[in-house]
Amino acid sequence: MSSKRKHNEINGDPVPDKHLYKAGGPKDDDVYFMAVALLFAKKSLDPNTKVGACIVNQEGNIVGIGYNKMPNGCEDEFPWERKAENRLDTKYPYVCHAELNAIMNKTSMDVKGCTIYVTLYPCNECAKLIIQSGIRHVVYLTNKYPDTEETQASQRLLDAAGITHRQRNDPCSLLSSIDPSAE
Repeated sequence: MSSKRKHNEINGDPVPDKHLYKAGGPKDDDVYFMAVALLFAKKSLDPNTKVGACIVNQEGNIVGIGYNKMPNGCEDEFPWERKAENRLDTKYPYVCHAELNAIMNKTSMDVKGCTIYVTLYPCNECAKLIIQSGIRHVVYLTNKYPDTEETQASQRLLDAAGITHRQRNDPCSLLSSIDPSAE
């Protein structure tokens, strides 16, 4: 049996037809790997937006995990504020996004051909990291900022690179029970 993924159409989005590593198929795999991303989102110290990411290779092995956090060794040096008179007094210039941390924390040589499960639609900066790393599929739980220029740029980048991106918009009770935004 080949380890290559075949594709079919479910809800209009290309998804793996069947995984060799999970008897339940793509929907169960989505739940499992999104649950891992949600669990790692819980580790974030950001009081407003907790994001987690889980990178999975073609064999169904987790090869990278991450969550949004300040750079290593700087955890207590920068604010988590969203708004301030001076942008340097907000989290935005300093925080490392979940996707960046998952790619940096990878356990394999590369993540080419992998799928990233992320709890929030990637921003344009993370879309560039995803493209450059060779990840081919993005599965996201929510898109809180669909009308921002950053999200629109991200969509354009992912489309131009041929990276599939689809929403896992039917979280089951497992996902809902560990969703950090449900607190």
